[in-house]
Amino acid sequence: MEYYIHAAKFFLGSNVEMGGYLPVIDGKFGRYQKEKPTGKIVDYGDQWIAPGLVDTHIHGLLNHDVMDADAEGIDAMSKGLLECGVTSWLPTTLTASSDQLKQVVQTISDHVDDFEGAKVQGIHFEGPYYTEKHKGAQNPKYFENPSVDEFHAWQSAAQGMIRKISIAPERDGAVEFTAKISSEGVVVALGHSDATFDQAKACVEAGATMFTHTFNGMSGLNHREPGMAGAAMSLDGVTDELICDGHHVNPYVVKILMQTKTYQNVALVTDCMKAGLMPDGDYILGEFPVKVANGTARLTDGSDSLAGSILLLKDAVKNVVDWNVATPEQVITMASANAADSAGVGDQCGHILPGRDADFIVLDHELNLNKTYLDGVKVFG
Repeated sequence: MEYYIHAAKFFLGSNVEMGGYLPVIDGKFGRYQKEKPTGKIVDYGDQWIAPGLVDTHIHGLLNHDVMDADAEGIDAMSKGLLECGVTSWLPTTLTASSDQLKQVVQTISDHVDDFEGAKVQGIHFEGPYYTEKHKGAQNPKYFENPSVDEFHAWQSAAQGMIRKISIAPERDGAVEFTAKISSEGVVVALGHSDATFDQAKACVEAGATMFTHTFNGMSGLNHREPGMAGAAMSLDGVTDELICDGHHVNPYVVKILMQTKTYQNVALVTDCMKAGLMPDGDYILGEFPVKVANGTARLTDGSDSLAGSILLLKDAVKNVVDWNVATPEQVITMASANAADSAGVGDQCGHILPGRDADFIVLDHELNLNKTYLDGVKVFG
């Protein structure tokens, strides 16, 4: 099957092109061209074409949770993500027992070829190597020091699918763990931590390349002790995750991070829990009761802590532009190429390039999602 997409604007890897034609050949992108081709043309008029979005930090959707270790639930999430503009994702775990985590990753790896919808490009481990002060909705009874042997057991059960793990830099052995695991091609991120700037910096110097949902679940910026937040803002060679629902991070703080790090070093994530695409009400995140209301998910233990989000990535994209923090081109990059590259899956997704899978979305001028395509086939809209 071969056809050409015509649209007002194309968000390509190196630049934005106005008008022109993008070939789709047997489910793959061809090379963008200005001249009108002979052949079938799918005309999207004044709409915009962007890479499919990539969510590298998401726990649940449609009342399913990655931690359920249920292949049908993962499949339902994959399908649901298509209406969020997401064409690739990393199912994300929560802190739990070592055995439960092994069961979760084994379920995903055993069924990865069966999932329809957004493509599972790997697994993101959030925890259990965290510390208690900034635990958020992570269960501290399972917190422990990093163990290379334990991680290798998980990776074996995952058949090599763990692409990213988040740890607290102040944990004993964190630097050594970071050096070893990052050398094996797994992205090490830093989060849920009360680490000092120097502790965070030591892990970055050992190979950590990301900060987990920047500003949330980490020691804050002080003018004498920059903390985790200061490390995320000032260190080079790292990408900062950011949850842009307007609740997790004040839009003006988003603006500050964008000014200090630039859009090339920020990846939009949702941290969405199972109440995504669901009505308000009572839910469970891990082992904790959660109340979803007024656009947030919060623990009901009296702490009022945010418990993930109900954010959809297409809405995060729209929010950042509506806040006048970034241009459409920049925010699309943050939610596709940056996200994919930062998690080590940029060779599979997040870019419109010749020969890559034709996973893309169609947007209007307000960045509303109109259509989602997988392998050149319309799957939503």
